[in-house]
Amino acid sequence: MSSPVDLRPYLEVLERFADGQMAPDEQEQFEERLLEDDALRHAHAAYEQLTADLRWVAGHETLRLRLISLDRRLNQRQDAIVRMQHQQRHTQNRWVAIVVGVLVLAMALWIFTRRPSPISATTWEQYYQPDPGLSPTETRADRRPLLTESMNQYREGHYAAALRSLRRIPSNNLGQDTLLYYTGIFLLRDGDAAGARTFLRRVSQQPDVPLARKALYHLGMAHWQANQLSEAGTVMAQVAADADNPYQQAARRVLQAGILQNK
Repeated sequence: MSSPVDLRPYLEVLERFADGQMAPDEQEQFEERLLEDDALRHAHAAYEQLTADLRWVAGHETLRLRLISLDRRLNQRQDAIVRMQHQQRHTQNRWVAIVVGVLVLAMALWIFTRRPSPISATTWEQYYQPDPGLSPTETRADRRPLLTESMNQYREGHYAAALRSLRRIPSNNLGQDTLLYYTGIFLLRDGDAAGARTFLRRVSQQPDVPLARKALYHLGMAHWQANQLSEAGTVMAQVAADADNPYQQAARRVLQAGILQNK
């Protein structure tokens, strides 16, 4: 029997992470540490398991309301991060708009009259072949209820909730490559292409990992979702040339349509 994990050295930072009190940079650094620091990862897994156990056994109204409040704060944290990312991008580009405002306006008029409108979300959805998620047989609901819950939420379109459930699962119960892959998939489906690329790129760069080929396709689609057409085309060409990639035909369909060509 493994010895119990001492949560005391990590309790404050784990609570801040769970409560959504970290700034975006701090949260990213913490998630990087989770991938590299075994002691922190074990403490995080124990903390999340403790939370899951409390959810399982607690029946009184006070704890139920506290858990609802926790989920609400997590949703608010995610919304705040998205708003901050949009604000940062807006700030970085303001000087360009001020200096070349008239030129941009003229170029916008030319683009409107001479080239098609930017790729819409509907077009992206038409070409994207989503991952079906792990089946009930693969998740083994009787032994891994959190994983089953996460996959059900993903298939129902509740991507943020699916990601929260996934992050509660100890990595030793799922596998690091699988955890990274589905984290990227859920972020992509939730519209966070920048976050998705970070995780999908890591998986795609591990040639001995079974999910590497699948991750490469979704990485290309993440580039497309972010309107990085050149990068998307390069990745899709790699997928289309790989006969062992299950998304080869999907990639060829995108390339043949010429959608990723800068005009």
